[in-house]
Amino acid sequence: QVQLVESGGGLVQAGGSLRLSCAASGRAFSRYGMAWFRQAPGKEREFVAGISWSGGSTYYADSVKGRFTISRDNAKNTVYLQMNSLKPEDTAVYYCAADRARLGPFTVSGMDYWGKGTLVTVSS
Repeated sequence: QVQLVESGGGLVQAGGSLRLSCAASGRAFSRYGMAWFRQAPGKEREFVAGISWSGGSTYYADSVKGRFTISRDNAKNTVYLQMNSLKPEDTAVYYCAADRARLGPFTVSGMDYWGKGTLVTVSS
């Protein structure tokens, strides 16, 4: 069992930055591939970024490439999402998720554990 707790969300103006964190507890964090997803009001949950168990491979949705960076610190059991050049369309609840498969790609249906999410609001 893995418990995931996201933090770092909030209100930011367009063009600004936020860093989300996801703290994991439970079984060995380094065994899991990790990913961030988001869900905007009235829309389906979508993949944002993912990282392999070692951090050696990263994956991004086209909509965030060049603006978001995913990273992990296995010593701290934490995965991060650095979000720069934020746009109003990035407004959503952001979820951290863990996958027993150590490598991506990562899909909503394939993730094994989910956090409760953190709200990111980008104002224009």
